[in-house]
Amino acid sequence: MLRFLKSHARVLSTALVTLGLLAFTSGCEKLKARDALNKGVAAYKATKYEEAARKFKESIDADPTFDVARLYLATSYMSQWIPGADSPENKALAKQAEDEFMKVLERNPKEKLAIESIASMRYNQANSFPNLDDKLRVMDDAKVWYTKLVDVDPSNSKAYYSLGVIAWSKWYPKYKMAREAAKMKEDPGPIKDKKIREELKANYAALVEEGIGYLNKAVEIDKNYDDAMAYLNLLIRERADLADNVDDYKKDIATADSWVAKALEAKKFKAIELEKKSKGIKAE
Repeated sequence: MLRFLKSHARVLSTALVTLGLLAFTSGCEKLKARDALNKGVAAYKATKYEEAARKFKESIDADPTFDVARLYLATSYMSQWIPGADSPENKALAKQAEDEFMKVLERNPKEKLAIESIASMRYNQANSFPNLDDKLRVMDDAKVWYTKLVDVDPSNSKAYYSLGVIAWSKWYPKYKMAREAAKMKEDPGPIKDKKIREELKANYAALVEEGIGYLNKAVEIDKNYDDAMAYLNLLIRERADLADNVDDYKKDIATADSWVAKALEAKKFKAIELEKKSKGIKAE
């Protein structure tokens, strides 16, 4: 029994030493990861994105669970990516950025920066397509990601704004075609051809209302979101063409005009606050 206890003690002692060495090694690796991260951040701030990416990869090699470093790595790839550029190198940067963001989301599905970054990439990719069908297809994907973003970050006014702009981007080409088909060009509405108007309303009125709802939410969160107000003006002004009578048309036009005025006021307010900030005056 004594021999067994001594043997067990030796095994336990060896195990404790091994655990201690592992803990020490783990600690050293985390310090190495942190050091590489700091160097990468310095390079990133200096817009040396390739150097930054190398340092962030060193950080992840030292600690594969270091999601902050992985987010920086993905962002450094995204910062080098040019939407619409067709070179293999540029396409590789987009894929590398998305792959790293997705790895972060595998560990933390609610990571806001990763979701927002993928949404932004999809939106920029969509706008780089000359072909409308391709553009709208990728816009649908961007919408999925921005919807995920508002689910995890309900106070993100930019996400709601982006969803509103996507709705407008999908609606406007059809609206323009309908006006051209009705031979109206710059003529005031509503759209005179009842058949064209009713088809447009049946297929796209819900999308227009959805976009207006998203943009209203953006302004509700950010009272001075002038860009959201500008798109509210567009959607409501264009919605007026779906009206069944002139009175309803004029009501929407008046509402759209009010959003133009609010957007101008918001821009003025922002300009004043920016000037105050440049002079070191505390914002109101």
